[in-house]
Amino acid sequence: MKKLIRRIKVFLRCILKRFSANSQQTSPVIINSRALDTSIPSVYPRWESGLVLVCSQCANERSNIFHPTSRSSTASEDLENWLKSRLKFEGLWGEFRVVSTSCLGVCPRMGITVVLVSNGSGGNSPCLIVNPQSDRELLYSYIKQNKG
Repeated sequence: MKKLIRRIKVFLRCILKRFSANSQQTSPVIINSRALDTSIPSVYPRWESGLVLVCSQCANERSNIFHPTSRSSTASEDLENWLKSRLKFEGLWGEFRVVSTSCLGVCPRMGITVVLVSNGSGGNSPCLIVNPQSDRELLYSYIKQNKG
């Protein structure tokens, strides 16, 4: 009788494990071109057009170069806030998401590193070096081109 109860418990655990894996609607994670079977839940964000990563370290020490009178915010914060406002104004906030990130390892002498990661990029996204003042509109045009 104890063996039967143990087998039933094992059987029920297997059923519950399969049921919970199916109900979470997980998708395989791709690492190095191999699909990994995982039970980590995944979601599909609204910002499918792209994720805009703005390096917060690029102009931290050099913020006086871009904003000689500003002491409260860095040039990368200003660029990030401008992009967010512009995307919201044109109704594209949600399709795109602007996020501050730590050092991306490019470290330009002048400018800020920005990366646009989109679903169609296939993991190969260029690092753009932008002047936070004069290249804003050009960067925004580049982001809009990657819509959809």
